[in-house]
Amino acid sequence: MPQRHWLTLAFFVPFLASVYLLTARNDNAKSVQAAEPAKPTAVSDAKLFQEKILPFLKTYCLNCHNDGKNSGEVSFTKFTDQGAAMKDRKLWAAVAEVVKPKEMPPKGKPQPTDAERAIFLDWMENSLTRVDCGLTKDPGRPTIRRLNKAEYNNTIRDLVGVKFQPADDFPSDDVGYGFDNIGDVLTLPPLLLEKYMTAAERILDDAIVSEKPIMSGKDTFRPQNFRSTLFKPTGLTDRFPLLTNGKVFVNFEFLHTGDYTIRARAHGDQAGKDLPKMVMQIDNKAIKTFDVDALKGKGKTYEISHRITAGRHDVELAFTNDFSDKKTMNPDKIDRNLYVELLEIEGPFKPDPVPLPESHKKIMIAKPDAKKDHETAARKIIENFATRAYRRPVKPPEVERLLKIFKLMDDQSEPFEKSIQLALRAVLVSPNFLFRVERDVEPDNPKVVHPINEYELATRLSYFIWSSMPDETLIALAAKGELRKPGVIEAQVKRMLADPKATALTDNFAAQWLNLRIIPTLAPDTNVYPTFDFALKSAMVRETELFFEHIMKEDRSVLEFLDADWTFVNSRLAKHYGITGVSSTEFQKVKLTDRNRGGILTQASVLTLTSNPTRTSPVKRGKWILENILGTPPPPPPPDVPDLEEKQAELKGSLRQRMEQHRTKSICATCHQKMDPLGFGFENFDGIGGWRAMDGKFPIDPSGVLPSGEKFAGPAELRKVLLSKADLFRRNLAEKMLTFALGRGLEYYDKCAIDDIAGNLTKNQDRFSALIIGIVKSDPFQKRRGGSRE
Repeated sequence: MPQRHWLTLAFFVPFLASVYLLTARNDNAKSVQAAEPAKPTAVSDAKLFQEKILPFLKTYCLNCHNDGKNSGEVSFTKFTDQGAAMKDRKLWAAVAEVVKPKEMPPKGKPQPTDAERAIFLDWMENSLTRVDCGLTKDPGRPTIRRLNKAEYNNTIRDLVGVKFQPADDFPSDDVGYGFDNIGDVLTLPPLLLEKYMTAAERILDDAIVSEKPIMSGKDTFRPQNFRSTLFKPTGLTDRFPLLTNGKVFVNFEFLHTGDYTIRARAHGDQAGKDLPKMVMQIDNKAIKTFDVDALKGKGKTYEISHRITAGRHDVELAFTNDFSDKKTMNPDKIDRNLYVELLEIEGPFKPDPVPLPESHKKIMIAKPDAKKDHETAARKIIENFATRAYRRPVKPPEVERLLKIFKLMDDQSEPFEKSIQLALRAVLVSPNFLFRVERDVEPDNPKVVHPINEYELATRLSYFIWSSMPDETLIALAAKGELRKPGVIEAQVKRMLADPKATALTDNFAAQWLNLRIIPTLAPDTNVYPTFDFALKSAMVRETELFFEHIMKEDRSVLEFLDADWTFVNSRLAKHYGITGVSSTEFQKVKLTDRNRGGILTQASVLTLTSNPTRTSPVKRGKWILENILGTPPPPPPPDVPDLEEKQAELKGSLRQRMEQHRTKSICATCHQKMDPLGFGFENFDGIGGWRAMDGKFPIDPSGVLPSGEKFAGPAELRKVLLSKADLFRRNLAEKMLTFALGRGLEYYDKCAIDDIAGNLTKNQDRFSALIIGIVKSDPFQKRRGGSRE
């Protein structure tokens, strides 16, 4: 490890130990919760399980879902009593979702009576997955979270103001529950620690400049260095001849704005009554004209002082009065010429102060006038920077530790700025910066639920919407204790959504919810899709990003994700869609007149990522809709069923016909009955989202019937069917967004919060802001509970 890191590492290690303890405590809390589920509250629950539920499982479920077959990776063998069943609430919630619509048991298998099914569903609802929302709600306990790469880059941007993205060099973040900001998977490998220290040094070297006095200097140019508008003779040594009107010049970079002395040593040949005239010019603008009265061998220095702005300029010496007197009898006065022997540029004098970068001004809020003022100024700078970096008021002992680091260099007479840089590097590698630390009232008591403090609330809010640190407005409200006052947080949400930084929701939530991040890795076969290229791939992603941003910025209904009569295209994407009248490479909003398109499901990005390289995939498309839109994902396929490609030789007909043959096995039919109709509803769109009527020699049939009985004849009607399932979409979107906002997976006790968020959406015309406000006002977002120590 480079020696320069040891001071910051020494500062970091004690904090790292505290982070480990906090993380371990969170993990312990989770394991205790999993190991000690709530016990049955009534004898009747245990009796009901033995008399009704266990026989139901044995009769209708265990034949396939046992430890041997493990169909769909689900086994009920271990559930021999009520207590065992209550240890896996998530499983039973998923079971209820397929038993209620009669998707399970599958067709062709023994079916329970309606009364048996009702008892089974009532048991799951009231004994296992029911949460009494009228009681004190469990807000959960998120694992301590470090900043992921996007959050680190954005935070450094807002904290320091540098233009580059230091986290681009960090290892990739792991993904959990569909997102890369989940505390459980955001580990801290040794390589990342080294990257943090290197980044901190680079960031502060870029942000803070050492204010040194500007020294003047002298640059000398001789004839061989000159450039000229005339022919340049070879073998120049002591002079450059200007034998007709023209000029010599040098292109010089003036590093600072200031006064400069321009000197030229020259002599001339006189003809007629006038002396040779030499004009000193800057960028072809005359500054002063000299009559050169020096003769050959007796060159004379001519000079000016002129204020010149920083940058590259041509410094020119022009000969302007060439003359030839052919009547004279004096051979020394026949031709008037100018000879330049030397050019000097000296300066700057009285320079303008060097403009400091905004990052420097943001950090260096105090400047010492003398050595004795160094500690006072350093304290002010460090306290301000650490408060912003830690996203809370910095504590006096923390300031004193950082001041000690500053003094290590300052006492050695290092420049003030360099000493400050070292102290602030320690801030940037502190867990108080790298982790979002939240304090517990009673850390070891899982029964104690408490509101997070207002600084923590401001931090949750800003990292949710901006993926960055709170701004001055949020911190000021937190300092006054006003974030929870009526109407304040609602106003802040709307302010933040209108801010350009809210594009982070597109980059980090939408891109992961809709799987847009995988599109750069896709490579459709250009033999099958010859129009596919990088420009089209980029346009696909940008359309969906702009679509999401428009709904967010304009506070439109989230149901427009399912169906809308508008989108954004540029000329490349418009041609792909068959939309006329768009000639610009810039994106523009257009009205969709073809109702086959509308919403994210018919955008080329989603249609491409749910296809195979050489063909469409109704299964992928249907599965994507179930998972990302309706929140009813199918179980994984049985391990012994070959995919469609492996069976190509024995399957004949159109893709629909081959798929129907593929799912003849009853073990496949249940899931495919849910997925395939959804996918075939969009079969008119090819593997890169273009419209088609034929698949090879077969006409496309986009009609279908869902297991719940709804029929449709194509993509327009299918979108209407999906809109009729708006409650499922609202809940799924609320679950996805709440997971992203909290940085943890959801548990059964989050059901009340999801109910409230989805209900708030419905009551507020499904506006995007209502979704965000519902989340930030929910108990899981506003509160946390203690944990348990093993």
